[in-house]
Amino acid sequence: MLDPRFVRENIELVTRKLAERGMEFDFAEFLHLEGERRRLLSEGERLKHQRNLFSERVAERKRRGEKPGAEVTQMREVSAWIKKLDEEIKSHEERLRGILLTVPNIPHPSVPLGSSASDNVEIRCWGNPPQFNFSPKPHWEAGEALGILDFERAARIAGARFAVLVGAGALLERALINFMLDLHTKEHGYREVLTPFLVNAESMLGTGQLPKFEDELFKTADDGLYLIPTAEVPVTNLHREEILEAGTLPLSYVAYSPCFRKEAGSYGKDVRGLVRQHQFNKVELMKFVEPESSYDDLEKLTAHAEEVLRRLGLHYRVVVLCTGDLGFSAAKTYDLEVWLPSQGLYREISSCSNFEDFQARRARIKYRPAPKAKPEYVHTLNGSGLAVGRTLMAILECYQEADGSVIIPEALRPYMGGMERITKA
Repeated sequence: MLDPRFVRENIELVTRKLAERGMEFDFAEFLHLEGERRRLLSEGERLKHQRNLFSERVAERKRRGEKPGAEVTQMREVSAWIKKLDEEIKSHEERLRGILLTVPNIPHPSVPLGSSASDNVEIRCWGNPPQFNFSPKPHWEAGEALGILDFERAARIAGARFAVLVGAGALLERALINFMLDLHTKEHGYREVLTPFLVNAESMLGTGQLPKFEDELFKTADDGLYLIPTAEVPVTNLHREEILEAGTLPLSYVAYSPCFRKEAGSYGKDVRGLVRQHQFNKVELMKFVEPESSYDDLEKLTAHAEEVLRRLGLHYRVVVLCTGDLGFSAAKTYDLEVWLPSQGLYREISSCSNFEDFQARRARIKYRPAPKAKPEYVHTLNGSGLAVGRTLMAILECYQEADGSVIIPEALRPYMGGMERITKA
């Protein structure tokens, strides 16, 4: 959520920045409510001063042994008005918060201008695309031919956009999760957490999924709990409504979780295979940092996600998202895109974002810059380290052989009992 004071004092800048994101927002109601709120606050202060004067007069009469009369009545009347004003102020503040909860973050000045993904800017590339002396299969064909991917039985169990991993496929998925967790905890310094996969509405509100993305979430009928779309939600809310003491930042967490998304707008090629599933696994990186260092920390977090791809020997590129392609809560985002030879294109496998204080304001997460200092809002960052299903997908495509077998990247072999190759069972 944006700072209400910043919006009020920089309304033209905020409007222009939102326009860069392709969003027109009319702040007329916000400005009217904010003006009324400030007027009510001023009136409340005047009445409280008046109440104090009446209170002093009552006390003076009692000291003189006199019975207070009209002053008590006047004091009660003023108190009633103050209570009414406080209720109005609270109502205005709730309406103002409701408006701001629908407004996305504003882009960082370094974010390139653009209207869609075609305007994203490639900033670096690693490795080379694998070369084949045969036509590489898409991952779903390669996996089904090996007997390690079963979409037909998954559809029978749950419907479209689910997958069953079998044998070496299930082992490969588990190996990837353990490899990523070990790399991030043992070498990158993240603390592992295992959080609930169901969260309440306040948690979804804190990270920006609600109210805007209600229709994209799976929700339980009886308890009003939501299946998480990413571990970003519960991990961010680990410190909801907390003040982190001086010296505790940065905090770095890594979490494995299944993720659940309706993907209601997906169609075409993305329906095939593992690209857009209703349920998939992900290893998520999360940081709580001081504002002054947050963009340096974004570079570090992105590098940690990249290292997974490098250890696996997967060709990828890094793009910075343009203003029109930014996620709702992000001020700046790098996408890591892995190469898929069967389609001859790059596919997103991680998004690494700095939300600045946008999520912290929604979730009320603060820190003390120094002992006894006034609390300030932290900056939050997160990124996939990585999306496990998409990593498995890239391995099946990039490491496939002419005979249909798939070579296991060396970094994963210790997690697969020394297996070097997946062959048809």
